[in-house]
Amino acid sequence: MTNTNVGDSVSTLIIPVESQVRELDAKILLACFAAERGFPVLIGSRAFTHFQVASIPRGVYLAKSMRSLSSSMFKALRQLGHEIVAWEEEALVHPPADTYFTLRLSPQTINKVSHVFAWGQENVDLMQQYPDLPQNLPIHITGNPRGDMLRPELRPFFDPEVKKLRDRYGDFILINTNFSDVNPFIPSIGLFQGTKDSDKTARRGQAGIGMSLEFAEGLRDHKLAILEDFKQLIPALERAFPDMTIVVRPHPSESNQIYQDLAARSDRIVINKEGNVIPWLLAAKALVHNGCTTGLEAYVLGVPAVSYLATLNKLYDYDFQGLPTKLSYQCFNFEELREILNRILAGELGGAGGEERQALIDYYLAAQKGPLACERIIDVLESSGYSKNRLPPSPLSTFAQGWLFVKIKAALTNLYMRRPGPNRLAYHDHRFPEISVADLEQKITRFGQLLNRFDTIKIEQHSKHLFMICSQRGRKMPQTATAAEVSEDFRAVKE
Repeated sequence: MTNTNVGDSVSTLIIPVESQVRELDAKILLACFAAERGFPVLIGSRAFTHFQVASIPRGVYLAKSMRSLSSSMFKALRQLGHEIVAWEEEALVHPPADTYFTLRLSPQTINKVSHVFAWGQENVDLMQQYPDLPQNLPIHITGNPRGDMLRPELRPFFDPEVKKLRDRYGDFILINTNFSDVNPFIPSIGLFQGTKDSDKTARRGQAGIGMSLEFAEGLRDHKLAILEDFKQLIPALERAFPDMTIVVRPHPSESNQIYQDLAARSDRIVINKEGNVIPWLLAAKALVHNGCTTGLEAYVLGVPAVSYLATLNKLYDYDFQGLPTKLSYQCFNFEELREILNRILAGELGGAGGEERQALIDYYLAAQKGPLACERIIDVLESSGYSKNRLPPSPLSTFAQGWLFVKIKAALTNLYMRRPGPNRLAYHDHRFPEISVADLEQKITRFGQLLNRFDTIKIEQHSKHLFMICSQRGRKMPQTATAAEVSEDFRAVKE
């Protein structure tokens, strides 16, 4: 066991990815900008990153949240000598501040973070209300790489997928669901690990951590009511719009089964959660959702979005006051929804615009113009010295504690992932299916063509579900470069 860093005097940037369809494209773009500035980048499955983190050269770990669930891993990362920087993946759609702080922030995690990257000013204003916010924690308004993917100069990245979707489905209405709290892919990630009828003995699920029992039960009942609305809505839309395909795109953490049961009764209802949501939005005639982040993404892309609000509850419907709903047409029953969709399909209504809505999106989302959020984030990392100096090693005893923890955790997680029945391995492979170096090279090439850069960026498999990305140190790589020539640039960060 050793905690000696090898290679160039630069910190490795560690970019874990939890949901491939939602995060990977944006994080590949960030990795390319980082590699172009000289950072060696490790990117891939979050779970498999944690399996390997004790042997990764000391670097900067980019976290997607600061929840209490991450407290022990954050502690181990710091013991191993890694720094932690973070953004809040769910910051654009959040409950009221007090509830948000309980669910999404923890004093034990946030105290181990060195920098926070905010989506926009609203994100900063929210975090500054947190009573346990460390006094000197820098919060940088950089925007987020997922926001970069919505910008006009990067939308053509998805042109091939948009064409395929239109060729495959023709004209379609897209329904995005968001019911993983009550329709989880595996029981442990929902509000409760059990059905409503068995909730007296059911254990709290991952989504319910931080909530009171009363609040969690009420939220579950409310979400189940909205889910029932959508189960009725899907076939109703199929009947009301006979010339349209109805495409249902479940949340990445949802089970597909209830939607597949609906689709089995009709040739024009399709269930598909493949790929990034952006090409689906660009290919669709309209989006229907209920407080889902895709409502915001549709607004930025100029795609008409409708928030279906047949069931409302003032206590639990913070989404009703949330950004995606405010940026969408709002319908409170099916007749209103059908009328709005008819007007959208007739060309009478486009994306829900207006100065008030634009001011709202400007408050929430930075980096809509000028330097990309990716560039602004790397600027912060450079100015903090991570690109010039290796992080100092931890004392051997401290490193040993972190090393032992992650090894034991990896062994236990591997066992847990292979339990009989719906298990974490199936859930992992659902959210992060196998992807090849060639697939990722194709993404990097498309980014490079759009931005006229990244011609020195190379990628190589590091281990299962993990990849190394780096630049060939400013030298343009010949198109016929040998494997040995490419591998040379990765040697320092793999040894």
